[in-house]
Amino acid sequence: MGRYFGTDGFRGEAGVTITAEHAFKVGRILGFYYGARAGGKCRALIGKDTRRSSYMLEYALAAGLTASGADAYILHVTTTPSVSYVARCDGFDCGIMISASHNAFYDNGIKLLNGAGEKTEDAVIAEIERLLELDGDKFNAEIPFASGTEIGRTVDYVAGRNRYVGHLISLATCSYKGLRIGIDAANGSAWQIARSVFDALGARTYVIGDRPDGTNVNRGVGSTDVGALKELVIKNGLDIGFAFDGDADRCIAVDGGGRVLTGDEILYICARYLKSRGELAGDKIVCTVMSNGGLIKSLKTAGINCEICGVGDKYVCETMQRTGAALGGERSGHIVFSKYETTGDGILTAVMLMEAYAKLGGLLKGYKAFAQVCESVPVIDRERAMSGLAEVAAELEKELSVRIVVRPSGTERVIRVMAEGESDENCSLACKILVTKIANKN
Repeated sequence: MGRYFGTDGFRGEAGVTITAEHAFKVGRILGFYYGARAGGKCRALIGKDTRRSSYMLEYALAAGLTASGADAYILHVTTTPSVSYVARCDGFDCGIMISASHNAFYDNGIKLLNGAGEKTEDAVIAEIERLLELDGDKFNAEIPFASGTEIGRTVDYVAGRNRYVGHLISLATCSYKGLRIGIDAANGSAWQIARSVFDALGARTYVIGDRPDGTNVNRGVGSTDVGALKELVIKNGLDIGFAFDGDADRCIAVDGGGRVLTGDEILYICARYLKSRGELAGDKIVCTVMSNGGLIKSLKTAGINCEICGVGDKYVCETMQRTGAALGGERSGHIVFSKYETTGDGILTAVMLMEAYAKLGGLLKGYKAFAQVCESVPVIDRERAMSGLAEVAAELEKELSVRIVVRPSGTERVIRVMAEGESDENCSLACKILVTKIANKN
């Protein structure tokens, strides 16, 4: 991770860690970089979520892009996967999504995608980091302003978002008429799109988290707080419910009995479904070190192997490309279907779950998870907090017969702790010991 960009873009408190000036400079860099590389004018795509600060960053990015001679195409409020899809299909040089994903409203971020709709290459991010460190005169010397007819323009591109909605609808192979579906849009990017998709497919939809006011994204709703969705599903006797995060690249589900389906359960269901259709290349999927060991064991029994990678949908996608896997994802609900997208897509995941629901039956038949306890500990200095934890974790693994993962978050100033094993009590104890040690270092 650099000073500005982590595992999922440039993220922090809007107006403090990430400012309009940062966004203006990032826009200028991207406009110049992709224009110079193409030997012409850069075409950049911008989407945003519903945070109040997203407008500030959107206009600053557009100003920076046009000041460098690029044309900025504006999708308005939309999802990260829609930016990826439109960038890839409509021949853009790059895509930009303004969102802090599952974070609270006061945070925001800039996610960068290349023309293939994938996370921007490390070399490009490193160059952006270098240029952001330059003072005004040095920056302007390397990134000159456009003038005259070379100045760029902004273009309203809501039509691109509409094509993305049509793309999602086209992936369903049957009508959902008669099915009752709950949607928690997290007061974020999916608040209009998700309902449009499932209404068009014939489902009867019950929606919460669809009243964004700029300050309520992810507050008491969404994929990181599924209590409201669970209540909605049970109270109304729904068949299934889906919760998205602020930019809708995640999906967590709740079945008709109120059971929460994390990314691990979703991977299990979708892996079996794709295998039944002969579409699970090599009978393998990709998951991360945070995935439940029960997922790996249960899939192996079903004749499906797992490739393990580091945490982050970027690493999931890279491993999928390297191994040729058709499916990969994270416990947090980032699920990637390489046949259809180049990034995680919460609404696509919901559509694929509905396909499995309609055709498989017994969605979790053969699945058994291990006990797993996860904690996030706020810290001031992540590097200091991590010192010495590996040795403590190794001892606890031996003493308590658990598997432990301790890692700094790439998107928040927290340390993630996970303990997994046969005993829920031992997992809880291991987490408690590590959390206490981390807290004592603050």
